[in-house]
Amino acid sequence: MAIYRKNIGGLHQAVRVAAGIAAAVAAFAYLTGATAWLVALGGAGFALTGFVGYCPMCAIAGIGRGGVS
Repeated sequence: MAIYRKNIGGLHQAVRVAAGIAAAVAAFAYLTGATAWLVALGGAGFALTGFVGYCPMCAIAGIGRGGVS
């Protein structure tokens, strides 16, 4: 029994992972202090939704694959 259903497809997942990692790396390259950590944390969260295949905000907005795995 799954706790969640995937609501983003393969290409969407790959883009999320790439964009999240890029944001985290760019945060430490171009920002300093707490701002860098906050942006990197947001990027990591974005990448995590790509790895898992589930985005809570997409589910709320009704965007997704309709629970098809």
